[in-house]
Amino acid sequence: MDNAGYATLTRQSGLMRELQIIANNIANTSTTGFKSEGAMFSEHVAALGGNDQSLSMANAAVRATNHTQGALARTGAPFDLAIEGEGFFQVLTPQGERLTRAGSFTPNEAGDLVTMDGYPILGAGGAPVFVPPDAGAIAIGADGTISAGGDPIGQIGLVLPEDPAQLTREGGTFFVSEGPVGDAPDARMIQGFLEQSNVNPMAQIGRMIEVQRAYELGQSFLEQEHERIGKVIDATRR
Repeated sequence: MDNAGYATLTRQSGLMRELQIIANNIANTSTTGFKSEGAMFSEHVAALGGNDQSLSMANAAVRATNHTQGALARTGAPFDLAIEGEGFFQVLTPQGERLTRAGSFTPNEAGDLVTMDGYPILGAGGAPVFVPPDAGAIAIGADGTISAGGDPIGQIGLVLPEDPAQLTREGGTFFVSEGPVGDAPDARMIQGFLEQSNVNPMAQIGRMIEVQRAYELGQSFLEQEHERIGKVIDATRR
């Protein structure tokens, strides 16, 4: 296979990755707190040595997350929380602390506030948030302060990575920050609301069609190139 074939194959591989990302976005259109992703293409130049020219190949290994805020949907549930502004809830998982914008929480049997998967929500001090089973009506302020009967009983924390470039997705709606996190001073919580997915289905479908067409063009080129090389080989045998 010549250089044109290798370059096209790497481009095809990148387009396939982008199709998988788009399909995942569309599948999570209704997932609370989900942030859409996109593929970032870059050029990889390989030196061939000798008098041969270098080989330029496409690479789509980087996945870029769109952190634009999704629409807020009213649920009325006391432990449903949406974040307005830049910030994340901290969740304690078996793999360590993780960040999320999905704010559908509930107290477990022990009174700890947890996610739908049973992972504890961390408070402003880094400890799990406890809600007494007999607390009665719960009110949660914009700063995360939890009150029962007008008396504060705890505070849900909001954090923000100091370096957004060190924030990476870890499946679903969870993110991990490789660097330190600090307070999120410009973020506020809204009780009884959930942040919806920020996926634009129509835009994603339109992009999927574009990528599919580009993939089909690349496949057509490879088939023509294969046929051309076959003819050259047949000609040299005569």
